[in-house]
Amino acid sequence: MNHVIRVHETGGPEVMKWEEQEVGAPGAGEILLRQTAVGLNFIDVYFRSGAYPAPGLPFTPGLEGAGVVEAVGEGVSDLAPGDRVGYAAQPMGAYAQSRLMPAQRVVKLPDGIEERVAAAMMLKGMTVQYLLRSTVRLKAGDTILFHAAAGGVGLIACQWAKHLGVNIIGTVGSKEKADLATANGCTHTILYNEENFVDRVKELTNGKGVDAVYDSVGKQTFDGSMDCLRRRGTLVLFGQSSGKVAPFDPASLSGKGSIYLTRPTLFHYTDAREDLVNCSSELFEVLLQGAVKADINQEYPLADAVKAHQDLEGRRTTGATVLLP
Repeated sequence: MNHVIRVHETGGPEVMKWEEQEVGAPGAGEILLRQTAVGLNFIDVYFRSGAYPAPGLPFTPGLEGAGVVEAVGEGVSDLAPGDRVGYAAQPMGAYAQSRLMPAQRVVKLPDGIEERVAAAMMLKGMTVQYLLRSTVRLKAGDTILFHAAAGGVGLIACQWAKHLGVNIIGTVGSKEKADLATANGCTHTILYNEENFVDRVKELTNGKGVDAVYDSVGKQTFDGSMDCLRRRGTLVLFGQSSGKVAPFDPASLSGKGSIYLTRPTLFHYTDAREDLVNCSSELFEVLLQGAVKADINQEYPLADAVKAHQDLEGRRTTGATVLLP
């Protein structure tokens, strides 16, 4: 019998339950996917806790996984049983041993990309791709500030930024995480518990500020992030791990130097099939080149998703984490 994680009410990690659920045959445009690995991401916490609204209750969390196609529905011509695929896309429901997926939302995995790597890297890696290559198209010599540089997205961003010739200043919470970020290509690290990151950024940039700030923390860092930008720099707010940003006067963007603010999500950058394929292909390319590496630092049985969420929220994880069905 197929098992899934189900959330019947939003709240802490303990609301996730390991339950049996049947999976039907794939309908038109769908595939039946036997999952071999599932990605763990902070967005899963947002949905589980109710910070982001889920489609309804109960629901199965998760937006990233990989595995083997078991069957295809009517109209699916570019996939066949036995194909290895990965995804980081709606609809939610990745915390499952098997599931149905729209064929248009998965991509074939090239030889050389393991399913565990795809499940660990696709959401975070494609997030970094759109952040560094689309939201702000960085070029060699640019300087950016990246909060939570030792996190799953942050470590990939450090590697990819170095590959692009971009200087990356990363905020971290401990000396150990600073060492980890540095080992992954971070140019300078700032321990936010010991240093004022705004002052340190100004010092490192000779008072100019950075070209872009990538902020997934939100409430605690937002005001300081704006103060770190050069004139006409861009603040990319792509998460809110510390809480929602308080309302503010848009005129302050002018007062800070005509800076830009954007609140993007991966799904708006990969809605179109062409964009999804281009984004994932560029990720697979840097992985195969070795420019970006998959550091899977934690693995949990899918049935132990509660423990995995506790460790993630407790900042006891680094790099990527996978759940094994």
